[in-house]
Amino acid sequence: MKHHHLKASAESCHWGFFDAARKPVLRINSGDRVTVDTLSGAPQFIPKSGFHVPPELAEVHARAERFEGGPHILTGPIAIKGAKPGHVLEVKILDVKLRQDWGFNLIRPLAGTLQDDFHETRLIHIPLDAKRNVGRLPWGLELPLAPFFGIMGVAPPKAWGRITSIVPRAHGGNLDNKELVAGATLYLPVFVDGGLFSCGDGHGAQGDGEVCITAIETALQGTFEIILRQDLSFTYPRAETPKHYITMGMDPDLDQCVVIALRDMLAFICERTNLSKEDAYTLCSLAADLHVTQTVNGSKGIHVMLEKSLLHAGAN
Repeated sequence: MKHHHLKASAESCHWGFFDAARKPVLRINSGDRVTVDTLSGAPQFIPKSGFHVPPELAEVHARAERFEGGPHILTGPIAIKGAKPGHVLEVKILDVKLRQDWGFNLIRPLAGTLQDDFHETRLIHIPLDAKRNVGRLPWGLELPLAPFFGIMGVAPPKAWGRITSIVPRAHGGNLDNKELVAGATLYLPVFVDGGLFSCGDGHGAQGDGEVCITAIETALQGTFEIILRQDLSFTYPRAETPKHYITMGMDPDLDQCVVIALRDMLAFICERTNLSKEDAYTLCSLAADLHVTQTVNGSKGIHVMLEKSLLHAGAN
């Protein structure tokens, strides 16, 4: 096992898109660990003074490959040797750290969950205290931080071409799932050789829903262990935390998000146990929790959470 460090630069970052045609900037073996530096924010969102701004951000703004259809600066892609379509990448999130002492939050007219309610753009900068693990909001509230990557994904199928980083899909991408903090594991289906994993859209804190369209947007450093799983076969992202199994659904219709995520949880339960589909449906009705992941990315999100102990005790 090797430990790699992928720094953010104009060469290693791509801005606003996923694309199977983008060449990998790093190749690793299954089981290797990689620390990834990420960035956040277009030039107009950067504070004029008083905060630390990662020095490579200006270079990325000037020279990184950009697609105007998306706002997110992503680092990658990383190719995992031997990964083929039909395989699954197990992405263990070992650590997530702040890279700067500020974040920003943005409200835009005609965006977010309440698209018709706010008619002026508002940008605020939020000081972040890494030692105390809090962000100080303008009205004085010190909000506990729980940093995670809003975007973790692989390259989409080649036939999709270049797609915006905004909309989450089967390749993962802009999941905005606040459960994916350090200690969680994300499972991503592979659609092209190497898988081509990228991450970014760092969040210092976010509520389920991310209703005003942004969280505390900030630059993060993540350390991942990426394992090629040839023994798994599914076509939609799944995840787990130390205590829960998670399935996900993304669609413009929130009701359809529920259907997708719940069907996948039933399939997961049946894969892991000898329970019938009817028993799995009952178990979900009695014990699974459906959370609204986000409502602002074109395709909304639902994730279903089921305590691991309920599947391991008496279900086999």
